[in-house]
Amino acid sequence: MTEIDPDQIGSTSQPLEWRDGDMPYSQAFGDHFYCQTDGRLECGHVFLAGNGLPERWTGKDNFRIGELGFGTGLNFAETWRQWKAHRQRDQHLNFISFELYPMVPQEIGRALSHWPQIDAERQALTALWPGQPQGTVTLALDEQTTLSVVCGPAIDGVAAAEPGFDAWYLDGFAPSRNPDMWSEELMRLICEKTLSGGSFATYAAAGFVRRNLMAAGFAVERRKGFAGKREMLCGVKP
Repeated sequence: MTEIDPDQIGSTSQPLEWRDGDMPYSQAFGDHFYCQTDGRLECGHVFLAGNGLPERWTGKDNFRIGELGFGTGLNFAETWRQWKAHRQRDQHLNFISFELYPMVPQEIGRALSHWPQIDAERQALTALWPGQPQGTVTLALDEQTTLSVVCGPAIDGVAAAEPGFDAWYLDGFAPSRNPDMWSEELMRLICEKTLSGGSFATYAAAGFVRRNLMAAGFAVERRKGFAGKREMLCGVKP
């Protein structure tokens, strides 16, 4: 099922460069969409493990993940793969992502084709993804998994979102290239929308990002980053 909310209008796709065959590069932000070493493994190390997943899924009837920056859909595809491997009967995952420049199905398919481990997820996602994504795109991918991508500025989308998030993937482009995605105002909104005991994780470790997250109300922890990156950040809302 695909639903598009006509009351919300998203931005058009950004121009992409393709490097090394299937590695998308954003001309708008001057940055790659994911770690050049292995974006799928980075997702597992940073976003899943950084949020205590899949362990925190145990015993939760409904689990809600928020994401800044849907990009290629890689984080969702890998999360969905692991969710299917660990979920129990009658559990439901709601994955809600905020994306300024949504890709078209062909771009998502090309980017995700790099990983055979998520081929089933890639095919299912691109089969349902609209040709001109805008507004809020909602996909019921199976009976236990719903994806929503809110197209437009993240600060507007997060401000309008219902509270009750269990975990966040903070995956905007590098803070030096996309500072709006890491602002104190946006971090405060994210913390407000997060359940007590909820968490975040990000590959970013810039000082101003850490300070903004702490000012927003999160207890912030430094951890070892992925693939030689010295640090990443994760934390919990008390």
